[in-house]
Amino acid sequence: MKLRSVFFVATLTLSAPLFAAEEEENDPLEGNVKFGYLATTGNTETSSMNTSFEAKYVAGSWHHEATASAINASENKVTTAEAYEAGWKSGWDFTDRDYLFGRLNWRKDRFGGFDTQFSQTVGYGRRIIETDAHFLDGELGFGARQSEDQLGVSTNETIATGALKYKWKFSDTSEFDQTFRVEVGSDNTFSESVTSITARLIGALNLVASYTIRNNSDVPLGTEKTDTRTAVSLEYAF
Repeated sequence: MKLRSVFFVATLTLSAPLFAAEEEENDPLEGNVKFGYLATTGNTETSSMNTSFEAKYVAGSWHHEATASAINASENKVTTAEAYEAGWKSGWDFTDRDYLFGRLNWRKDRFGGFDTQFSQTVGYGRRIIETDAHFLDGELGFGARQSEDQLGVSTNETIATGALKYKWKFSDTSEFDQTFRVEVGSDNTFSESVTSITARLIGALNLVASYTIRNNSDVPLGTEKTDTRTAVSLEYAF
């Protein structure tokens, strides 16, 4: 069995207890749905849409997270941006601060350096800071990634991964979030930084402003290495 297949099986194995866990009366489930849309008409017709979904579930020492997102933009009825992402992560706490995790992540970007990237990783994480106002997680892992660039060239490689996730709740109704992750492979290094501020509007409805920077170190000629996205969205938290 190839090395990347072993990583894939290991990641799915870490996810399995979600389906085997017995249901509890008060299962701690939380998440959010975001949606943003902007359109202009007149001399120039433009439209942009961004939407995302996140759900987290905790069952004893296990915690699971599912994410999905999509963006689309057009100008004068010509598509100028189109990207999708889906992810799954399962973790197991073996101390109050330490955990093991498995993650699957799929990305598709019609206008990026790579058309698709699919990674499967396992690793170790630690809650470095955990207070009422501040939260910081750090993770290290390894796994495999399969990629296809816009020219149709496919690569398969072993990768090392790292991630930091910081949250600062600076008031009862507002918080600052910063995440950074990197996948280092022999053919390409992918990195992503997401900065966001969330402010409560009313009840479970929030306003979210975010700025995303994505970079691939090796892309086909004529393709930019770095993409940025600025978004303002309404969020419904549950």
